[in-house]
Amino acid sequence: MIKVGIMGGTFDPIHYGHLLAAETARETCGLDEVWFIPSFIPPLKDNEPGAEGHERLEMVYRAIDFQPYFRALDIELERGGTSYTIDTAEALVEHHPERSFSFIIGSDRINDLPGWHRVAELAELVSFIGVERPGAPIEKSKLPAALSDRLQIAEMPLIGLSSTDIRKRRAEGKSIRFMVPEKVYSFIQRNGLYES
Repeated sequence: MIKVGIMGGTFDPIHYGHLLAAETARETCGLDEVWFIPSFIPPLKDNEPGAEGHERLEMVYRAIDFQPYFRALDIELERGGTSYTIDTAEALVEHHPERSFSFIIGSDRINDLPGWHRVAELAELVSFIGVERPGAPIEKSKLPAALSDRLQIAEMPLIGLSSTDIRKRRAEGKSIRFMVPEKVYSFIQRNGLYES
């Protein structure tokens, strides 16, 4: 069985923290591949993404270029509407029965996992890999057994980057160079993304 990690999110924009989380999970948990899936409308965010879906997908393609074990999929962008993880998991399991899937999730979202849409069904289909994020330790003991039993923890070097901070810096006219891959930086500059 081919082991695939799923990195979901808005990727608005994708940055080195996302790539480090994916690589840490791949290495720690013995994943064969990591698939990046930009969401259309994320259920746990208050506002819609700043960049259009096709722009966010293009930034993901640019960020993972030449990485043989990273792929980008547009299934949530194509489906439209609110991007619930259970819908994506059901589609992946149906279309790729030869693969097992683990969703790679930051520690802040792992702690929220019991409140996810149809989480009991989700835990029957996939497992989870929790990566540490600054200021949000994973509290595995506080999760229900059905979730904690399906959770692996991947310790990664702490990197204090967030897409929100990157967008804010751009809006304030500050540099974001070296926070995102060079091809992503060029794309953002050329298209005037996140400017005030």
